[in-house]
Parts: sequence; C-alpha cells; structure tokens
Amino acid sequence: MNTNQVKGTAKDIAGKVQESVGKATGSVTQQVKGLAKQGEGKVQKGVGNVQEAADDAANDAANETNRRR
Repeated sequence: MNTNQVKGTAKDIAGKVQESVGKATGSVTQQVKGLAKQGEGKVQKGVGNVQEAADDAANDAANETNRRR
C-alpha cells in the first residue's frame, strides 16, 4: 500500500463522517462537502492503485530479466 492509497482512504472516510454530520445537523453544505471529499479520496486512492500496479509490473519485469541472465 502506498501513500496515495492511504491518504485517499482517509479522505474518503473523513468525507463519509462529514456527510453524516451534515445529515444529522441538517446542513446541506456539510453533506455536499463530505460527498466532495469522498470523491477526492476515491480518486486519490485510484491514483495510488495505478502507481502500485505500475511498480509491481516494473518489479516483475526486472525480476524476469534477472532470472534470464
């Protein structure tokens, strides 16, 4: 797991909490901000997933190259 995955997950959770607080207090503004934060978190986590997949592919390629030597 990389930094973007961790930070993205944290933003998503924080957004869910903010949305819930907005619902509980009747604040549409907080609900919308919470939903936006969830979206940011999901995007950031997705970036982290792509980074990790690229790192894994690079490591696999390097290992295969070393194995063939």
